[in-house]
Amino acid sequence: MSVSKPFAKANFVNVIVETPKGSRNKFKFDERLGQFKLSKVLPAGAVFPFDFGFLPGTKAEDGDPIDVLLLMDASAFPGCLVRGRLIGIIEARQGKKGKKVRNGRIIAVATEAVDYSNLKTHRDLDRTLLEEYEHFFVSYHAITGKEYQVLGVRGPKSAVKTVRQAEERYQDERNH
Repeated sequence: MSVSKPFAKANFVNVIVETPKGSRNKFKFDERLGQFKLSKVLPAGAVFPFDFGFLPGTKAEDGDPIDVLLLMDASAFPGCLVRGRLIGIIEARQGKKGKKVRNGRIIAVATEAVDYSNLKTHRDLDRTLLEEYEHFFVSYHAITGKEYQVLGVRGPKSAVKTVRQAEERYQDERNH
């Protein structure tokens, strides 16, 4: 999926929503098919507590585009392009026994959001809410037999650095 110029400008990025807030269904963009497909269903009672998406033109250490937790006033839909402002990153390692890679989750606020417009950094998030987001990722991965270990939460500068590294990784792979 191509979305104009992928590179982050300051703290702003283009997020493609894969899974809307409130959904039990996890959708994933399949580059080969050029379509979104259902990749898993969460257990009864479990839903995504936020819109979840990715940054096109990036490649994280796990080989996929960078994942984004997107804070919005109302849920979007799979494939929706939302301009976001980076406020932080949940740094983490994930995987199975012995095969763990760093795979953080960028935290962004939709630029058009009203309810979240006051959030400038991860420190502005309610601590309990942030812990719930961390717990969601831990339990989400446990369902599939994977471990998700939160290493810490960092601010916008760390998020921008991570995005830029993933953009470079993506460009390097395309050029070789």
